[in-house]
Amino acid sequence: MKKKIRIGALISGGGTNLQAIIDSCESEKIDGKMVFVGSDNPQAQGLERADRHGIPTFVVNYTEIIKGFKRNPENITLPDDLNLEDLLSKQSFFPFDIVSEKLNTFITTRTVAEARLFEAMSAYPFDLLVLAGFMRNLTPYFIDKINKDPEHPRIMNIHPALLPAFPGVDGYGDTYRYGCKVGGCTVHFIDYGEDSGPIIGQKAFQIKEDDTIDSIKKKGLILEWELYPECIQLFAQGRLRTVKMSHKLIKGKEVERTVVKILPQA
Repeated sequence: MKKKIRIGALISGGGTNLQAIIDSCESEKIDGKMVFVGSDNPQAQGLERADRHGIPTFVVNYTEIIKGFKRNPENITLPDDLNLEDLLSKQSFFPFDIVSEKLNTFITTRTVAEARLFEAMSAYPFDLLVLAGFMRNLTPYFIDKINKDPEHPRIMNIHPALLPAFPGVDGYGDTYRYGCKVGGCTVHFIDYGEDSGPIIGQKAFQIKEDDTIDSIKKKGLILEWELYPECIQLFAQGRLRTVKMSHKLIKGKEVERTVVKILPQA
């Protein structure tokens, strides 16, 4: 009997990728079992999907945490185990000036919410965490709690564009507005940047003259539902390895990049 990995998921919305993963586990296309589904949104329809399959769920309401901080910031404190200097040294993006008041709000609310997420997740031991439409940026505080061994990342994400092109929240829209002739989706491991982690797999589709944003989103979703389970199965088979690659550029400048190697099936 094949050993099954334990998979946890975080969602924010409808959970169509979640459903594809659940279905693939139940049909044994993935050697895995869903052990929890968490959300930042109490109204996320994906929670109902999980309930129908008997998968435990929980909610950490980010919106309420943010509102509470803005009303009474003195009533919210950072987690005891947060090393703020370490977090700031690792986080490679912020959507605002690093010395602004917004930064304080971002770090405080995100790490408070992430501490609650981690507490809820601790009741369900897991091998892999998948982000299936989870619309919140993760900080190094949370990432490091999951990735105890940096060489063996355990957080996967799916992005609606062919990374490294068009990171951010509207990958398909950005692809369409740029006039690209090819679109697609990407599964990658999470790192400290925005959609910048090592790429595991990609699928592409042609964009035709009569395509609209809606039509390319439909094309992309069909590929997402295929790609995500395939990449999770590679993880379940132990076939994913991250390696550091060095490359020399013009004038001798050297850059290093972590990439994913897919090992042959045993």
